[in-house]
Amino acid sequence: MPTHSTKPSEINRTWHVVDAEGLVLGRLSTEVARILRGKHKAIYAPHLDTGDHVIIVNAAKIVMSSNKPDRTFHHSHSGFPGGLTSTSYRRLLDTRPEEVVRRSIKGMLPKGPLGRQMGRKLKVYSGPTHPHQAQLPTPLEPVGARRAPR
Repeated sequence: MPTHSTKPSEINRTWHVVDAEGLVLGRLSTEVARILRGKHKAIYAPHLDTGDHVIIVNAAKIVMSSNKPDRTFHHSHSGFPGGLTSTSYRRLLDTRPEEVVRRSIKGMLPKGPLGRQMGRKLKVYSGPTHPHQAQLPTPLEPVGARRAPR
């Protein structure tokens, strides 16, 4: 019996929209990374980008479990001696929440050209609206993501 090899012409991409209000960041990120990679499809191939497009709205209302926003930091370095800058996730969630979600998901994708191609299919918006209505996105309720207790 021959082994089936997925061809790029066989890939059909759909658009999904996820409402991140009240969802835990890490659990949402794993589910969205799985959709972007295409692991939810029967035609998944690790060397091809078989995933779908994902739109995340309400990124400003995402939740981090425990006290992680205060004890987790984002580090960036300018390249010069003493150029390390650390910013807490609490401050990032207040100023740029879409960047927090994007970084979390991008870290779960493969590194290199294939991962960058998958990352371009992710659209994150801090508010409840998005400009992708023409693509007719279907609502997606992440199965593994849980809502934070109120």
